[in-house]
Amino acid sequence: MRLTSITHARLPEGRLSSCTVPATGTGRPLPVSFDQGMHVGAGARPGSWMAVAVELSAPVTGAELGAAWAGVVERHHTLRTVFSAGEDGRVRLHEIADPVQPVWTRHEVGAEGTRAALQTVADDACSPLARPSHRLCLIEPADGPVVVVLAADHAHVDAWSLPLLARDLLDGLDDLRAGRPVGADRAPAASFAEHTRELAARPAAPPHVARRWARILADGGGAMPVFPLPLGDLGDPGPETVTTRDVLDADGLARLEARADALRVRLLVLVVSVLTRATAELAARPLRAVLPVHSRTEPRWRDAVGWFITNSVLECSDPDPRVCRAAVRETLELGSHALEPILRPHGGMPVPPGMFMLSYLDYRRLPATLAPELRAQHISASAPTTGVQVWFVVGEGGLHLRARCPGTEEARRSVRAWLDAVAAGLRAAARP
Repeated sequence: MRLTSITHARLPEGRLSSCTVPATGTGRPLPVSFDQGMHVGAGARPGSWMAVAVELSAPVTGAELGAAWAGVVERHHTLRTVFSAGEDGRVRLHEIADPVQPVWTRHEVGAEGTRAALQTVADDACSPLARPSHRLCLIEPADGPVVVVLAADHAHVDAWSLPLLARDLLDGLDDLRAGRPVGADRAPAASFAEHTRELAARPAAPPHVARRWARILADGGGAMPVFPLPLGDLGDPGPETVTTRDVLDADGLARLEARADALRVRLLVLVVSVLTRATAELAARPLRAVLPVHSRTEPRWRDAVGWFITNSVLECSDPDPRVCRAAVRETLELGSHALEPILRPHGGMPVPPGMFMLSYLDYRRLPATLAPELRAQHISASAPTTGVQVWFVVGEGGLHLRARCPGTEEARRSVRAWLDAVAAGLRAAARP
């Protein structure tokens, strides 16, 4: 699956319509995760969603798509929940009491084209406090395959969730074409709300983990790590700058994995080694970055949709793979405990201007695989930013990256230089 953004997505021009499942009534209250609370607590806003887009070669009707999407919503509990913000500022989560009934809407596509119209629909329908905050969109070009886009606010999905949603939608269409009830052979997936409840009930983190978090925040002046090169004036965040790069093809990735095997480390560790060297050469600093890690630690969560991500911090000052392996292990340990009680004494997770986040995802390890002919895309929303986030994405076709940074000239120059050094380092490590 290709990682891109709404400003770079490969989408045809054509008619645009969308399907929702109205949510007017609410039922029982549910627990809110630490990350959900921070995300939704920032309020209603555009640009907080993510989506998966697939091309369908076979003809499909709106009724079929609506029924298949209703089956997906029925299977994944988080899609049947909505957030609200009380007068006390607290974020609340409730089940939707309404039956799942798909409703279609046609949208006008103006002079700016389908991509801009889709962005407007998703920004409005997939805001954190929308009811519900997800939407299926259909693009029907005059010629060629239709494109289906499944979008949801980040509070309900993570990158792992996206291929699960697409797979279940496609399975639902297969059910309909075979004359079966949608989802007849699939049990409901595990509930993310139950995961939140279980995480909160775990024993407190060991003292050394709390002390390490305190040291990390102290080293950052009371906040999370920032990008190590100049970013310019971040007082008024302007439009983001997004860059995508193909770094290694399938053969290059195979060679890089062989190199990692020879060093007896994981591929991620070898990538961290390259990042550490690039940071030291350009900034004369250790690598310090927020690193999201997934919390699907039990088999039942692997097939579930939700925000199964917790933030950790990666620190590494030596590109020796053995040192990087220890750094990655520490990162995973720091992210394996409930963060709210750890970070509460520090005011939550303090996000400074210029915060540096690295994300790594190997789609080959996920339980849902999307066929190449679907031309699947993981589409991120677009919004002003003061931080730097770099995604490293591994798939059958190789390794590519996507970077997002503030729209200042200084930030573009700094991030470009860092990406150049990282890409060169990865290619050098993958040479025969």
